[in-house]
Amino acid sequence: MRRFRVIDIETTGTEPPAEIIEFGRVDVVWDGLDARVEKPMARLYRPLNGIPPETKAVHHITEADFSEDSPICSPERLRQAVWGGEIPDVLVAHNAEFEQQFITTDATDALPWICTYKAALRVWSDAPKHGNQVLRYWLGLTLDPALAMPPHRAGPDAYVTAHILSALLRIATAEQMIAWTQEPRLIPAIPFGKHRGLAWSDAPQDYLQWMSVQKDMDRDVAWHAQRELSRRN
Repeated sequence: MRRFRVIDIETTGTEPPAEIIEFGRVDVVWDGLDARVEKPMARLYRPLNGIPPETKAVHHITEADFSEDSPICSPERLRQAVWGGEIPDVLVAHNAEFEQQFITTDATDALPWICTYKAALRVWSDAPKHGNQVLRYWLGLTLDPALAMPPHRAGPDAYVTAHILSALLRIATAEQMIAWTQEPRLIPAIPFGKHRGLAWSDAPQDYLQWMSVQKDMDRDVAWHAQRELSRRN
């Protein structure tokens, strides 16, 4: 039996020093054949520096949702949120790089992560998009709306991702998904510019060289360009 702890957070911004203002988690227990998805748990944390309006527009958490007694998300409370209850074997998030900016190894003791976004790109390359809500409907998941709604809240989003993980585990092993998580995301073709949609193997050499050295280039795109250049050498 393996226990996967699916985590989702809502924050005051896209990267630190933004603050965590909601932590949600759902455990998935996998016996090698089937998965049991447990109920979501979520906790609000009071921000010390307010919430920008553009961030409120995403998750609709406002200052009115907190009281003076609401805790802040201290390192100790974050660690307790990660580790409380049964001990997990693996941490999971959809686009885990976002969560890992805020939930560092100080809180996780270097537990392995699975990014269901990166895994879905590998397993379901034919999906129209790979956000967790798109995959929810593309996979035809029938979920209790009391647990799965609304989107962009930590508990419901973790619950949706937990069911995506359950579907992935029927196709790929945990070890495969952990390995994929440590690699750049899969980009099958050039995603922009005059060669958009062209397979990497068909891209002009000079264009790949240009992509590989641009300082503001998406690092995963640059990695694919560099890998193709290495393959040709």
